[in-house]
Amino acid sequence: MADQQDRDTLQPSSAADASPPPADAAFTPAAPLKDAGVDFTPADEAPATGGALADARQAVRDNVAKGREQATEKARGFAEEGKVKASEALTHFSQLLTDAAAQVDEKLGAQYGQYARSAADRVQGFSSTIDQKSVDDLIADARALVQKSPAVAVGVAAGLGFVVARLVSAGIDQRDA
Repeated sequence: MADQQDRDTLQPSSAADASPPPADAAFTPAAPLKDAGVDFTPADEAPATGGALADARQAVRDNVAKGREQATEKARGFAEEGKVKASEALTHFSQLLTDAAAQVDEKLGAQYGQYARSAADRVQGFSSTIDQKSVDDLIADARALVQKSPAVAVGVAAGLGFVVARLVSAGIDQRDA
């Protein structure tokens, strides 16, 4: 009840009320927090058992590793499919060049037909090379080519990008018709 009366009767404060205690007053610090039963250990210094935070970190690491593995396997599968399709397409293209060589012989002469046969043989050789090598070997060869002559690699990438853009554009135009 006395507290209630003190609150009800507000007294104006003076400068003496706000002044710090004298320097000779005894000061006793509070008990350290580490003795209060709360663990304030930084995460970097967490014990090996670590608790929930360490378990969560390990779970995230495991999930990231698992996701990386799955992505690698999918990419490898797509690369294998692409390798097979590219090899088949090159084989068909080689066959087309061989068939066209006979017509070139008739219309332009044997010398030009021989050029077409030579091109067909090179395309067939390239197709066989792709078919025989693993995806990892093909990637290593591509890296070596880029390191050896980056200008050629940029030119090839630009050419392939142009061809893919034209194919996609033609596919979109065809669906609209």
